[in-house]
Amino acid sequence: MIEVKHLVKRYGDKLAVNDLSFTVQAGEILGFLGPNGAGKSTTMNVLTGYLSATSGEVWIDGVDMAEEPERAKKKIGYLPEIPPLYTDMTVEEYLRFVFRLKKVGRDVNREAHIAEICEQVYLRDVRGRLIRNLSKGYRQRVGIAQAMIGNPKILILDEPTVGLDPKQILEVRSLIRSLREKHTILLSSHILQEIQAVCTRILIINEGRLAADEREAERRDRYQILVEGPKRRVAASLGQLPGVQSVRPFGEAEPGVVRYQLTVEPGCPVRRAVFDRVSQSGWRLLGLEQSRESLEERFLLATSGQRIPGGREEEL
Repeated sequence: MIEVKHLVKRYGDKLAVNDLSFTVQAGEILGFLGPNGAGKSTTMNVLTGYLSATSGEVWIDGVDMAEEPERAKKKIGYLPEIPPLYTDMTVEEYLRFVFRLKKVGRDVNREAHIAEICEQVYLRDVRGRLIRNLSKGYRQRVGIAQAMIGNPKILILDEPTVGLDPKQILEVRSLIRSLREKHTILLSSHILQEIQAVCTRILIINEGRLAADEREAERRDRYQILVEGPKRRVAASLGQLPGVQSVRPFGEAEPGVVRYQLTVEPGCPVRRAVFDRVSQSGWRLLGLEQSRESLEERFLLATSGQRIPGGREEEL
């Protein structure tokens, strides 16, 4: 649905995007992450046709953005960080204006189309109200509605919940998930919880380059375990289990009882194997807790090569 090939964007001597390549499949909600200055906004502006690339290719649903920009842009609905709203218009007037601005085909009934979108984004009850009198949450919905005018196959949403209260954030997240049925979505946000809650796949860029590209299901499982036994032998033995990628011992929970963190391949069940190995070796398993590798950890590792500080890792 979106294909980016060797994208490069320069501003004079500054290289904002550096040989970036990725694809987005139909029906995906792609979370677009990166630290400030990583090139996210520049990449999104190139994808939407607001900026031209220095080199490389951008294909939107099979259409080359450089060769056929008008046709490619018709396939995209864009919500910038600050929604482009005319607050002296009513919701209905504004959406009619956007309908004309986008030159939606004559085969689309304007009033029916706007009514359907208002129903989807829960604006039906405020269609006749001035936008300036709406809450921040409703304004964000109006921004999403304008992006949906014309039924574009792709929605690009930049910080869609910025400034909202917790209830409004949950409502907008639910709305975005529901839109996946008809749209492919690229979502940029500085709120990692938001990306994790909504997106099916996460792309992290750093210094204009691709730093990580993974799906939620691909994030590794982790186990925190407590074992009473000789630290070096326990760690070496657990590290030999199928699917275990690493074993990190931490300080003693109590005399003779060591805490270990096991990182395991996605979807690999190791509980029974851990229990069997510990018991057969004559040691005692005193605790076992499963968790997922957090997005915060993946982000920090991808962008700086560091890990989130936790317990003190000890040498084997």
